[in-house]
Order: sequence, then structure tokens, then C-alpha cells
Amino acid sequence: MMNFKIAIAPILPIPVLLGFVLASVLVLALGLYVGRRGTLVRALGLALILLALVDPSLVREDREPLKDVVAVVLDRSASQAIGERKEQTDKARALIEKELADLGTVEARFIEAGQEDAAHDGTKLFTALNEALADVPPERIGGAIMVTDGIVHDIPAQVEALGFRAPLHALITGHEGERDRRIELVEAPRFGLVGKDQTISIRVLDTGGSNELVNVLVRRDGVELGTVRARTGVVTRVPVRIDHGGPNVVELEVPTMPDELTALNNKSVLTIDGVRDKLKVLLVSGEPHAGERTWRNLLKADANVDLIHFTILRPPEKQGQDGAQLNELSLIAFPTADLFGRKINEFDLIIFDRYSNQTILPSIYFENIVRYVRDGGALLMAVGPDFSAPEGLFYSPLGRIAPAKPNGRVIERAFQPSVTVTGNKHPVTRDLPGQSGNTSNWSQWFRQVMAEPSTGIPVMAGADNLPLLVLSREAKGRVALLLSDQIWLWARNYDQGGPYLDLLRRLAHWLMKEPELEEEALRASARGRDISIERQTLKSDTPPIQVFSPSGKTQDVVMAPFEPGLTRGKVTVDEFGLYKVSDGLVSTLVSVGPENPREFQEVVSTPDKLRPLIEASGGTIRRISGAAADLRLPRFVSMRESPVYGGTDYVGFRRTGSSIVTGIGVAPMAIGFFGLIVLLGGVLLGWLWEGRKPRIAA
Repeated sequence: MMNFKIAIAPILPIPVLLGFVLASVLVLALGLYVGRRGTLVRALGLALILLALVDPSLVREDREPLKDVVAVVLDRSASQAIGERKEQTDKARALIEKELADLGTVEARFIEAGQEDAAHDGTKLFTALNEALADVPPERIGGAIMVTDGIVHDIPAQVEALGFRAPLHALITGHEGERDRRIELVEAPRFGLVGKDQTISIRVLDTGGSNELVNVLVRRDGVELGTVRARTGVVTRVPVRIDHGGPNVVELEVPTMPDELTALNNKSVLTIDGVRDKLKVLLVSGEPHAGERTWRNLLKADANVDLIHFTILRPPEKQGQDGAQLNELSLIAFPTADLFGRKINEFDLIIFDRYSNQTILPSIYFENIVRYVRDGGALLMAVGPDFSAPEGLFYSPLGRIAPAKPNGRVIERAFQPSVTVTGNKHPVTRDLPGQSGNTSNWSQWFRQVMAEPSTGIPVMAGADNLPLLVLSREAKGRVALLLSDQIWLWARNYDQGGPYLDLLRRLAHWLMKEPELEEEALRASARGRDISIERQTLKSDTPPIQVFSPSGKTQDVVMAPFEPGLTRGKVTVDEFGLYKVSDGLVSTLVSVGPENPREFQEVVSTPDKLRPLIEASGGTIRRISGAAADLRLPRFVSMRESPVYGGTDYVGFRRTGSSIVTGIGVAPMAIGFFGLIVLLGGVLLGWLWEGRKPRIAA
């Protein structure tokens, strides 16, 4: 295809040429005014001179037509896997490819979009369209087609944001009259106090427009808590008890309806991090000793601890030595009946520090403590030589839950505390500062009560490798027994001391069931599509780990040793949702992707969201009717510039007329031999005309 045009290349600057034109016009006007002969011929000469100064050329362009670019965006988001939508999309792609190829003037660009959008919270087709057309000049774009269910989350507000002046068409998958029920989280807390209820506000939505009561099933960490009645379309408040510190995974689920599109959005998952308010600790100290204030100083230094300290300043057997009566041994009346009776369950931890004289506290109070522990409480006993004496704690009702039995002997010589083989695997004693395997650089202690473990696990050893720290579980509660009263040596930095702060804090947190210190635990966390798994155990062998996907698929994970008692593994998954990780003994839940993906908040196909933008671009929107096997598409045509590109049975694309230059020819029109002849001929003609004698009438 050849095109011709005239191009100019002025020899003089444009302002100078304009001055020349103005001067020529004035001269010619004056000549015409006075009636001078040859004025018109002179005008021709001036015009030829001006033409030479402009230097016009005849340009011939050889052009090759370019095809109009038409983008076809195929929605491959998760909601497009519902029902027949995927098959409809695949069949539409094949038909569109054939129709565009038959036009012969169109370059089709197929764009698969939406696969990873759930990780970015929503289907983003326009982002993919803009990225795919970034290398195409806007004037070459003849239009775009989207094959989608209509649930798109990055629809621009103005048609100008498309970046091209061409029609956008949409073919909507799915079927008319689809129904779906889902849970919408209206308000969900991120944190909650352990032991307190948190309120979650939800709304059950039904696209069928029904107004009925439905049962909402509530689970926490996979355990069913009960059901709540909710009316569709109305905000319902669901109370959930925060059971422990760390992540509490809460699931809310409604039953499916007949002919419902999918049950994936009938469940809503959220994670509430449990945090403790001020820890309430009851410290009961016996008669004064060198390390009496160690526990008190440690607990008082923690702003998160609300400490109540009950201490025996003088035992009853010393009554009468200075004339003081028993009822005069306390400055104020201590509320023992409240602390060890009615309010005992309010404490997170009870500590006995070298307490022995049982006559101070009646036996019924110890019975209350035993019940408190078995119901889920925490007890720590740091004992001295009197532990095994008749008035010691072992021979009180607390002996029934003590994790070790004293033999009546006490070691009174130097020894260095160490961590046992089991203790190297236990989160309380693993990796304490200054520890390397079973050896350490800690200072020595000088007294230890000899005892044999009964129900507990020794995690630290002392003299002659005898148990020094024993941990045990008692029904729902926990008990720790420290068989020495010498930890104060570490607190006072004797001989470089030892990690008393780390040890006692870990010990207290284990007693209060902090998840990170569980000795038998399975933890999982998600980052993108990768699930990281950590198995904490005291056992020598780690059972195989299985990962159960939301759709029921199972994957085995190979775990690698990381530290004593700790193995780790990783798996990449291809679904978003709530996964269960289990080894048959313990299990945990982990949510992959957004806890409530925007992709599944609305799954009913609709043309309404895209319609305003598409009509503003001059395009059309219509449903793909019928099953994938019977799919029919409208005709595709190329059109000249038009306000609307399409009708009831056809879809149009703008004919851009784009082309590329393949060759150029230039022919000067005012220079060279031809230009010189014309210019000289004009000057000669003017001279002859002016020199001609005028005729005289007879």
C-alpha cells in the first residue's frame, strides 16, 4: 500500500518567511492599486521564489497494514471453578480463538488471570489486562473481551482508566437464578483475654432472599462449642470463650441449602490471639530463709503480675518465748478463708516457698488446692529440708499430687545443677543460657532433698544425678516440684550465678499452659502457599505428619530434626482455606490465604457489576447460555468508529487502520533542474511582459 504526501523543509526560519510573504503582499497590493503593468506576472515570480524557499517535496510511503490487537481475558479465579463455569470458559476460549482468526485482521492476545488473586484479596482482571497491553500502542487496540462470572474486584470507576478508546465486551459464565448462602464477618476481634468471652458479629446472607432462622455451628481449635440461632440478613452476636494464650482458631459454619452453588463460603474462619490480663499469683512463704525474697522480687518486678504474698514471719512453736500471743503474730487479719476458699479459682498460679507448718493453714485449705489443681490450676512447690518432715507439704493433702516422693534424706554438699536427657527436649529447660547439652557453666548449689519421681518427669538433676526439678500433669492441672531452696544463689550471682529468670519464667508459663511451652505440641504457620510445621515432643520417634486440605486431600510431610525434641518440615499446597495438620496423636489447624477470602464472599454470577463500565466503552455484556457442550457465541465483526460496538447477535471491534512504514521515496519539487527552469521561466516571463510596448488606438 502506497501513500503520498507533501513535506516541506524551509530554508529560512518561519518568521523570516512570514515577513517575506507580508512584504510581497504589500508590493503586489500597491502595484494593483496604481495599475502597474505586470503585477500579476510579478506575483507569480514571487510565489515561485517563496516555493523555493519552503523547499516542498513529494513523499511516497510504502506501508504494511497491522492487525488490530484484541485482548481476551479469561477469568481463572477460584470462583470460576464452581459448577460448569470452568468448562464454559474453556469452550468460549476455543470459539473466540476461531472467530477472531476468521476475521483475518485481528491479533488475539489471550490472558489467563485470577489464579493468584485470592492471595491479594479478590479477582483483579483489569490489572492483568493493563499489564498484558502495556507494550501495545493505544491506537492499535481494537477492543477486549472478558470471560468471567462477573465478580471482579478491581473495576475502574471511569472508562478512561482502561487506557484505550475501544469497546470492552463481557461474556458472563454461570447461570441465571443461582443461589448461595454465606457468612459475613461484620466485626471480629483480633485479641481477647484468656478466660473471657469475645463477641463476634456475623450476618448470614442468602441470595435467595429468604428470611429464616438457621443454626450457626461454632468451633474453637476444631472442638465443637455449640450452635447459635441466626436470622438471615440480620446481624447476630456470637460469644466465644478464649481458652488459652496464643492463636485461638474459631470456625463459624451454617448448613447448606438445596441446589446451593458451593459450601466453601458457608464457613468463616478467624484467629483470635489470646492474651492474659494481669496474672494473679498467690505466693505462700514459710519461715524466713536466705532465699525467701527471690520469688517475691521476681514476681513484683513483672508489671503483668498481680501478687498476693502470704508469709509466716514466725512459726507457732515459738509462741510464748517473747510473750506474744498467737493472735498477735499478724499485723492485720489475713483473709485466708477467701484466698484458700471462695476465691482460690481466681489465681493463675499458687507457689509454696519452703512452707511447712501445717497448723497455720487448716487441712481443708490444702484440699481446696488439690481440687483447684485437678480442675486446671497450677501449683509450684519450691521445698527445703522440711518437705519430707511430718509437718512438711508431702504429708499434707498436697502429697497426693506431688510428682516425687521424698525418702527422708537431704544432701548437704556442693553440686552443679544440670539438665537431664529429657530436659534437653523439654521447652522449659531446653537451651537455657549457659547450657550446652548436659553440661553448663552455672554456679553450684549446696542442698537438695532426695526424692523418687512418682508421676512426674525430671527435667533437671542435681547431686548424684538425682531429680532436682520434676514436672507433672494432674488431671486438668499442672504441678512443678523444685527439690532445693538454693536458687537464690543464682539470683545473687554467686560464682557467676545462673539463668534463674529464664528458668522461673518458663516454669511459670508452662504451669499456666502457655502454648509455646507445651512439651507435646504440633504447630503450623502459613506464608503464601507454604505451610511450615513444627513438632515438639519428648518421644524418641516422631510419627509421620499428615496435612488435610479443605477439599479432603492428604499430603505426607517429611520432618527433619532441628533441636533435641524438635523437628520441622514444610509443604506447599494448592488450595486456600483451613488445613488440619496431624500425626494421629496431636493436631492443629492453620488457615492458608486470607481467613475469609474476598473471592468467595460473593459467588453468584452477575452482569451488574461490569455493566456500567462496559456500556460506557461502547461494548456489550451478555451471559453465555446453556451448558458448555451447547455453548453459542455471537458473531464477531470489525467496525468503523461507532458509539456502540455490538447488537443482539454480534460483537464488534474498532477497525484501527494501523500500519507500519516499510519504504520511503522523496521527490523535491522546488530545487534541481526542474525547479531552476520554472523559477527562471517565471522571471523571464515577468521581464518580457513589463518590456512589451503598449498599443495605441487608431
